[in-house]
Amino acid sequence: MKLTFFGATKQVTGSMFLLTLEDGYQILIDCGTNMGRKREVDDNPFAVFPFDASLVNLVVLTHAHIDHSGQIPNLYRYGFEGQVLCTAPTLELTEILLNDAASLNQRKIKSIHNKKRSTKKSRSVNIDELYLQRQVHEAMENFVPVKFEHRFKFSDNGYVTFYPAGHLLGAAHLVFEINEGEETKKIAFSGDIGRKNYPLLVDPMPLPPVDYLVMETTYGDRYHKIKENRLKVLEEVINEACVEKPGRLVIPAFSIGRTQALLYSIHQLVVEGRIPPIPIFTDSPLGRKSNQIYEKYTRFMNQEARDFKNEEESLFDFENLHYLASEKASKEVASHSEPCIIISSSGMVQGGRVERHVAQNIGNPYATILMIGYAVEGTLGHDLLTGNREELTILGKPEKVMAEIKSLDIFSGHGDFDDLINFAETQDQNTLAQTFLVHGEETSMKHFKRALEDKGYKNIAIPEYKETFDL
Repeated sequence: MKLTFFGATKQVTGSMFLLTLEDGYQILIDCGTNMGRKREVDDNPFAVFPFDASLVNLVVLTHAHIDHSGQIPNLYRYGFEGQVLCTAPTLELTEILLNDAASLNQRKIKSIHNKKRSTKKSRSVNIDELYLQRQVHEAMENFVPVKFEHRFKFSDNGYVTFYPAGHLLGAAHLVFEINEGEETKKIAFSGDIGRKNYPLLVDPMPLPPVDYLVMETTYGDRYHKIKENRLKVLEEVINEACVEKPGRLVIPAFSIGRTQALLYSIHQLVVEGRIPPIPIFTDSPLGRKSNQIYEKYTRFMNQEARDFKNEEESLFDFENLHYLASEKASKEVASHSEPCIIISSSGMVQGGRVERHVAQNIGNPYATILMIGYAVEGTLGHDLLTGNREELTILGKPEKVMAEIKSLDIFSGHGDFDDLINFAETQDQNTLAQTFLVHGEETSMKHFKRALEDKGYKNIAIPEYKETFDL
């Protein structure tokens, strides 16, 4: 059996791992879009996949985020004919994310066709990667939902079991059992590891003993800075920004996961009477669709969320919450003169309606911009997080920074260094044959590798792109 790494090697995004069994059966674990700074280059720089998609027999998906699911429609376009296994919430969240990506692709294709072929911009985009909604529909017809903790037989020689990972609704750790001759080998893929006591989500479940472990290291060298009560911290920020000033609070948030955790927390504060009746505008059509899926799958959530839903009838809908469906409604918020909260995507302030909200408020000393997640270098969100407090270029125009910029990591869906160590330590260092570190910056991986070695773990690899290991 061989394991080849085609993504998330020494970088955070683009998860894609190919498991090839002795009989030639091929399993692709995740099929994500590379959204990081580094883009791997093959002999053909416009190759969509560095392997033959038609030879893949099965895809198993850990969760819906686009850096894990975003290339699945292309896999079918280039010859894959098999099924995609995932949990039921992952199936529905993936569908709306892929359709959103297809809509963006449609606009990119139109833009390319409107430009002269000789321009650099036209040549820099691989149009073969830009799938459309019909390809998303064709792919989604082959998704098969699998229950958590159900031992699913996918071939004569293999089983896979999904375990709750936290991080996102429906997210899973995967454990494969592969029978080869007289021997059975167990291989685990962590997916993205969540954190304990995260709003709405269950805690990550420890895995049974395995022979090989592929695990993420996003926070392999970092701790979450804020350990205080989530509601207390959020209450203080809202009251300071909207009552004491009083002014606007603009919160960039990813449509799936972060927006739901934030809205649920605000709803809790409203129910407990801890914040005044401030208008709250959520400006993300994708976020609203995600809310509906979260409401549908409450049974996958933690006990607190299930009890709250029973008492309040809804996780997210409450008085003074306004959904902005159209571009016109989004633009009209700029003329709202009273204190308010605006929640909009994307969380990195890279595209989407949030850029306009930031541009409209960055020069307002009565405004507060609250960053609640990680933003990669090269995004406006990263510039806001790294302390540029004088002037920023937004939507092509220089803007003076007069608003107060704050950041919180209490809504990060990733486990930190301690969470990752605890996850790894569920495995016996004497029986674990090898550990592979993925989905993290190289410095993070090296730090985490040393930490595991200090605890007695051996044979820890940091794979290179396209590197293959015999298991």
